Amino acid sequence: MTRKLKNEPKLLKEALRMVMGNAVKRGIVEFETTDSHNLKIEYAYRLLVHDKEIIPLPADQTTLPNMKHRLAKWVSHKLPADHALLN
Repeated sequence: MTRKLKNEPKLLKEALRMVMGNAVKRGIVEFETTDSHNLKIEYAYRLLVHDKEIIPLPADQTTLPNMKHRLAKWVSHKLPADHALLN
């Protein structure tokens, strides 16, 4: 069981914003307004694994809650130490 981060939902939102913005800028993806939140989470997770930004979860632990946590943890290391979401 992973320990929940403080502000985890907001950290996840920020991670998605950063990853999706980067992916669109790189021209590797286009999202539709009908794409589900869960699809975006899975895409962001897989893109970060592909880019070797994060270590992949073991196959039996690749669940949506674990992917959300991994994304939140990733962004918590990318933000400046004094960022509002980390306090």
